[in-house]
Amino acid sequence: MNSYKNPLEERYSSEEMLYNFSHNNKFQTWRQLWIALAEIEKDLGLDISDEQIQQLKDNATNIDFAKAAEYEKKFRHDVMAHVHAYGDVAPLAKGIIHLGATSAFVGDNTDLIQIKDGLAILKKKLINVMKGLADFAIQYKDMPTLGFTHFQPAQLTTVGKRATLWLQSLILDFEELEFFLETLRFRGVKGTTGTAASFLELFNGDYSKVKTLDKELSKTLTLAPSPIAA
Repeated sequence: MNSYKNPLEERYSSEEMLYNFSHNNKFQTWRQLWIALAEIEKDLGLDISDEQIQQLKDNATNIDFAKAAEYEKKFRHDVMAHVHAYGDVAPLAKGIIHLGATSAFVGDNTDLIQIKDGLAILKKKLINVMKGLADFAIQYKDMPTLGFTHFQPAQLTTVGKRATLWLQSLILDFEELEFFLETLRFRGVKGTTGTAASFLELFNGDYSKVKTLDKELSKTLTLAPSPIAA
């Protein structure tokens, strides 16, 4: 009772939406990004072993939040705190976690993934609302009622007809939501300034491998490719 609570959380959020934006899901997503990054870097020729990747996978959900908090106090950096906490439980892979990446890689891309998954939750719920409203419109298609304009009674219409107008607005929202989901872009592996210079150095100046890394990560995460990978 002595700390701030958001009414969007307390009153209105579903369990699945709360989990989607939870710390647990957020930091597990960071780890999935690091695993995907390591796998593709290995395929592109970097010195990363199957054993290292397997250890990352085996500990993807093994998050010690207390230890991460200790590291954050020490380093004053949330991403580095979780890199070290992950390295503690996957010591073979400690040197290749986050290899070549900046904080934006896990931070921004995780935000995009959570937004995408959150919108997918809304999409499912919106479909259910539209189905219910469509059924309501058909059920009451012959029931007369007064229409309104400028909050004044107007000519006769039916309850079903009015419901179809509400439904039309929801359909427009649904179409916009689908467009946003289809065009939501992966941020990619670019650094904070967008140059991808660290990866270019890792791949000895081979820019084609940087582009491949971006493309393959986008496929892994089911997001549209970032502009660098186009």
